[in-house]
Amino acid sequence: MIAFKFKPLLKSVLWGGDRIKRYCGLHTDQTSIGESWMISGVPGHETVVSDGEDAGKSLSELISKYGAELVGERVFNKYGTMFPLLIKVIDAKEDLSVQVHPDDDLAQRLHNSLGKSEMWYIVDADPESKIYAGFSKKIDKNEYFRLIDEGRIMDVVASHASHSGDVFYTPAGRIHSIGAGNMLIEVQQTSDITYRVYDFDRCDQDGKLRELHTELAAEAIDYNVYPDYKKEYNKSGFGMERLVDCQYFNVARLVLDGSESLVLPTVTDSFMIVICVEGSVTIGDRELRQGESMLIPAIEQDVKAEGSAVLLTVTA
Repeated sequence: MIAFKFKPLLKSVLWGGDRIKRYCGLHTDQTSIGESWMISGVPGHETVVSDGEDAGKSLSELISKYGAELVGERVFNKYGTMFPLLIKVIDAKEDLSVQVHPDDDLAQRLHNSLGKSEMWYIVDADPESKIYAGFSKKIDKNEYFRLIDEGRIMDVVASHASHSGDVFYTPAGRIHSIGAGNMLIEVQQTSDITYRVYDFDRCDQDGKLRELHTELAAEAIDYNVYPDYKKEYNKSGFGMERLVDCQYFNVARLVLDGSESLVLPTVTDSFMIVICVEGSVTIGDRELRQGESMLIPAIEQDVKAEGSAVLLTVTA
């Protein structure tokens, strides 16, 4: 079986911690690591193949070489050599800024880019940790500007207790923040566009308040209130449980103890990304350990996983 593993891109940020190194088994002197980009096709921030005959090739170079055999005919026809998804591990030692991402239409019009819908799988959470997602009450654009001016936007942002295994889907337009104490896996569209709404009055390394994007955010925000912001699913037992199905990605959780086939979705004609949340597993002839990910080409149709692990599978 052909499968690809990538060297992670580590991002040091103001709010980063030290858990990613331990969780992913990384040996680095880098500190304050807030993000590990596991698989990325973001221009200027592409991951490269870690081993094998394609070692050193970027993700776009890999797609140029293998084309639809790698990503699937449907995905290749839509995105070409741009990989449509970005996979991260995030460690929030402090609260992340309150932010929102544009949808495809707004991102294309203003930035010639894809929008950014994303989902989070909580790997670990300190006691009292929270995820902020959506509004607790319906507001309009005028009230949004008033609350920003008064420094009270958090009065209307909904907060949710977070625990290991929790899942949050955050479509473009949903105001959100990852609260301090959360380490999570993020699956998102390939986009790095973020509109910062509120940053808890923090200063950067130069002592300056970080830039806010109040006007842009106002155009991107979905001001509606929804009944459920946390995805409910059965966390107990073995086998496959679907977590998120949207137009950009499909994510499932597999609790494995033994051997099971990973059937690639031939109907949707897509690659599969496998992320090892905990434990270890052998897929084909490759080992996948906690905090690692693997890209399985669309052409591979009979893929078996063996071991004791919690896995996330991702397709486009």
